[in-house]
Amino acid sequence: MPIAPLSPHDPTELGGYELLGRIGHGGMGQVYLGESPGGEPAAVKVIKPSVVDSETRQRFAQEVEILKTIWGARIAALLDADPEADRPWLATEYIEGLDLSRHVASHGPLPSLLTASLGATLAEALATVHKQGLLHRDLKPANVLLGPNGPKIIDFGLAVFAESSVSLTAPNTVVGTPSCMPPEQANGEKPLTPAVDVYALGAVLLFAVSGHLPYQAANIHVLFHQVTDPAIAPDLSGVPDELVPLLTAMLAHQAQDRPALDDVVQQCRAVIEAQGFKVAQARRRLTTHTAAPAQILDDLLPPAEAPTVPLSPTGQPGAEAAAAPSTTEPGTASTQVLPPTLPEPKPERTPTLVDSPKAQSETPGATDPAQSPPPEPAAGPGRAPSNLPTPGPRAKGRGGRPRHSAQARITAQRLREAYAARATF
Repeated sequence: MPIAPLSPHDPTELGGYELLGRIGHGGMGQVYLGESPGGEPAAVKVIKPSVVDSETRQRFAQEVEILKTIWGARIAALLDADPEADRPWLATEYIEGLDLSRHVASHGPLPSLLTASLGATLAEALATVHKQGLLHRDLKPANVLLGPNGPKIIDFGLAVFAESSVSLTAPNTVVGTPSCMPPEQANGEKPLTPAVDVYALGAVLLFAVSGHLPYQAANIHVLFHQVTDPAIAPDLSGVPDELVPLLTAMLAHQAQDRPALDDVVQQCRAVIEAQGFKVAQARRRLTTHTAAPAQILDDLLPPAEAPTVPLSPTGQPGAEAAAAPSTTEPGTASTQVLPPTLPEPKPERTPTLVDSPKAQSETPGATDPAQSPPPEPAAGPGRAPSNLPTPGPRAKGRGGRPRHSAQARITAQRLREAYAARATF
């Protein structure tokens, strides 16, 4: 996920989380990459000071309470929150990877096999949310993160309790993303049903496999008209034949005509198995195709400066620096710079995707992907490393003691490697 540097006006610490950079923003808040005192990465969402009022706090507190009730392997977990702080914030699990919108923009649409795997995964995740009495209400490509362990759903800020008539939204106000919004939600109907998330998931899968959404218009009023007019069918151009029946049903104008999420899972399984794959194989291929190279927070920070080794009062370097040429006059106390020599990383080969099982069996040395782990994905276009600025003063942990930061750890590691390479034992 692209990381932008902090601005001079950004906080450097919130609720014990050290903020390292910006990873997203919206109309109401900013999302930062943070690190807990114990080194746990987190996405820290902060409400902008300009929009903090009693209604915003109430809505934000509702979001926190909803996140406390949601669980599931495909849901970004809540870590901590404080809606009563001067700047209300919440911290959720940090997922390293692009969202579906950016992935398709950078790498193109997904093949039908991987789209069906994505559909089965997300439908199962939404079914878990619905069992907890909740609706997402704002599922869209930008809210699907493609992490190293598979896709996960984020941003339950608009989530509501199913069958509930209680809302913080003003009357006749429609909140959500119109291009992924079902007609009944666009018309302001209440209460909403699980069918709204089925429609939104259909829009997400359509985007994944074709690169476009069901309706597109430059004018928001024209877009709302297209969504709510039953005579205007969604645009399914570019959709493979095997997915047309499923997406047509999921994007049906009437909520009662859409399939249940369990049926979506079964139909996605049928598409996968018709191509000769097992569901687990397709899931691994999806993750291999979409996951960004694994990184640790140290990789997102500026490189450590070269270590310095003090010279003795006589001007002679210590045993560790004996092989390095001196840059000071004899008798002068100074320091000797020893740049550590680290091995260059070898480039990885991008794996070939969506090979059929038959083609694999005809290839000498090929193995069934179900019996061997998928290759590590290589860095691709649009996944450039970030250039974060040098962090400011480190936040202190409990008890007032400075805690070891990621920058300190990488410096110590490079020192150890540099000295170990020159040691005589």
